[in-house]
Amino acid sequence: MPRPDFLDDVRAFAATDRWVTEWQYTSKGTDEIMTPHAQLAIWLDYPWPVVRTRLIRRTVGRSILRTKMYNGNVEKPIWQMLATRDPVESILAWQTKTRYFWAERMPQKQAEFPHLTIVRLGHPRETERWLREN
Repeated sequence: MPRPDFLDDVRAFAATDRWVTEWQYTSKGTDEIMTPHAQLAIWLDYPWPVVRTRLIRRTVGRSILRTKMYNGNVEKPIWQMLATRDPVESILAWQTKTRYFWAERMPQKQAEFPHLTIVRLGHPRETERWLREN
């Protein structure tokens, strides 16, 4: 559950002249606030093996080290994540469930917000090349 003033903070952030953010918390109401103000969306649409490997590496590392994340959260013990297929309980199950989310969503966003430039990058090498050129 987000902080009570979370969406007010998002509104204030979106009202500034220049900003960069990760497209998160769309189910919490940020999409309606941020997207109309955005000019450019960088869509990292990497292959499943790349994404899965990075997620596993990051999740296992944070679980073992008990690394604090946003709002003081820590990863569940790795055995708990592997023992369930519930996307609410396991980031790995959540990734599987939401695998095609953005592929379905981005064409809708482009149609709804024609001013939004969407750059779709399909591999980390493509991202590195785009960053060097821009």
